[in-house]
Amino acid sequence: MTRFIATWFYSGLLRPAPGTWGSLASLPFIYLTLIWSWGVWHLIVISIFIFLLGWWATHNETKDKDDHDPSEIVIDEVLGQLITFSPIYFIISYNKATISYFSYTINFNVFDINYSVSLITIFLFAFGLFRFFDILKPWPISWADNKSTPIGVMLDDVLAGIISAIILSGFLIIGYFL
Repeated sequence: MTRFIATWFYSGLLRPAPGTWGSLASLPFIYLTLIWSWGVWHLIVISIFIFLLGWWATHNETKDKDDHDPSEIVIDEVLGQLITFSPIYFIISYNKATISYFSYTINFNVFDINYSVSLITIFLFAFGLFRFFDILKPWPISWADNKSTPIGVMLDDVLAGIISAIILSGFLIIGYFL
């Protein structure tokens, strides 16, 4: 069971670049949570749950092994992607934005200006941002990555997700996608 969770439905077993496959495999989950979202609290509860689940699964999968962060463990990428998409959850919660199963756009209001943004553009940009920071690992991501613990495995992707979310927010606010 922990292998199933840690590899995010075995997507982390795909080669090459299991982290990229795990990140891609998280996108349908993120799309569904955006559609079903009850708001920011929903995102926080899901994120905490995935963090704890990922920590537990990573701990069990790496116990008594030399490699503290095997490449097939991608539950941390799922959490990082979820955090990267957090600005969209805020837009939905606080701007009465609309999104539906068959919608290709999200409509929202920033500074009394109505925007309609392509979901495909947001997904591609957010996915690319997260992978960029997750692969390059600038500080403080590299600091967390150097921890030889399951918390370190999860934390480096949390930090990559936070940095990516800040940049995504900036682009959404200045209307980059318009």
